[in-house]
Amino acid sequence: MERECLCTGIGGQGVQLMAQVLARAATIEGRKVMLFGVYGGMMRGGNTDATVVVGDTDLLAPPLISHTWSAIGMHDEFWGPLAPKLRPNALVLVNDATFETELDQTRLRVHRVPATDIAAALGNELGSSMVMGGAYAGITGLVGVDSMIEAMRESIPSYRTQHIANNEIAIRAGFEHVENAGLTLVVPAWTGESVPA
Repeated sequence: MERECLCTGIGGQGVQLMAQVLARAATIEGRKVMLFGVYGGMMRGGNTDATVVVGDTDLLAPPLISHTWSAIGMHDEFWGPLAPKLRPNALVLVNDATFETELDQTRLRVHRVPATDIAAALGNELGSSMVMGGAYAGITGLVGVDSMIEAMRESIPSYRTQHIANNEIAIRAGFEHVENAGLTLVVPAWTGESVPA
């Protein structure tokens, strides 16, 4: 079984880090993983997209996938090319503060996550992508929160280690938001498994 997640946003929102953390967490849990990042030529404000494919056996997906089981939209400015890739009934998580495009909720399972607001309440304005990653883990069980935190610690470069503690809090806050909203495993990635810790 393979599960795909396409992540999109604008440069500077942490889309590539979030995708890397999800991919690395799945590797930690013993799954097969493919990660492919695409981004514009600027550090801030340009398009940034990432593909994460996770499976329980060798992967068959190409680096650029044509259809996806799920998507995370941190911003909708570059959403257009991703939208046609969503399978019917695909899960879509969007950052409530920055994603304004209306999505077809008769065709998709859409969940608006107040990731920016949660991160700001934590005093971590840069942590919205980690909040979103934690929420995605809670809704899907694709990876566990503890694996995400371990993966985040491994993914942060040495010159950014001051962000590790706040990122851990942000991941847990996203997961707790899902729990408090009654959304834990509403779209399970793996059948017959309980939510991972």
